[in-house]
Amino acid sequence: MRAVLPHPLLAAGLFATWLLLNGPVSTGDMVVAFLVALTIPQVMRQLEPDRSGVRSPGAIVRLASYVVVDVVRSNYAVAAIIMGRRRHIRRSGFIHVPLDLRNRYGLAVLAIILTSTPGTLWVQYDRATGSLLLHVLDLIEEEEWIDLIKGRYERLLLEIFP
Repeated sequence: MRAVLPHPLLAAGLFATWLLLNGPVSTGDMVVAFLVALTIPQVMRQLEPDRSGVRSPGAIVRLASYVVVDVVRSNYAVAAIIMGRRRHIRRSGFIHVPLDLRNRYGLAVLAIILTSTPGTLWVQYDRATGSLLLHVLDLIEEEEWIDLIKGRYERLLLEIFP
């Protein structure tokens, strides 16, 4: 069974999604959905990622709670900047953050966190030096941002991903 359908949940999800997105179901749609559901999992077999090896479920919960709080807080801060409620001179800028995290899954999660938090954008990561280039909408103190990323996110991601 695994030879024909290496990822059965992916195949079922693709089949259902294809039919839902195409509106009224016809025989042709079902044939195409079936072909997509058989083909894409075969491609995914070639791209089979390594196991992530998540170690600390408690750290995942703490990280998720930090992210939720930070996203809500950043939404209010960015809204205040856009509506002109903050009177200080806003200075956008780029900062380089030296990272100890090298796990590709951990880096992907960090990229998602930083990019989904309003006011920050992951711009570039240099694998050779472990340096992250980050754009910050309201850059007041560069060291505070570095400490925040390393102490709040990277520390937990190092616990989660070996």
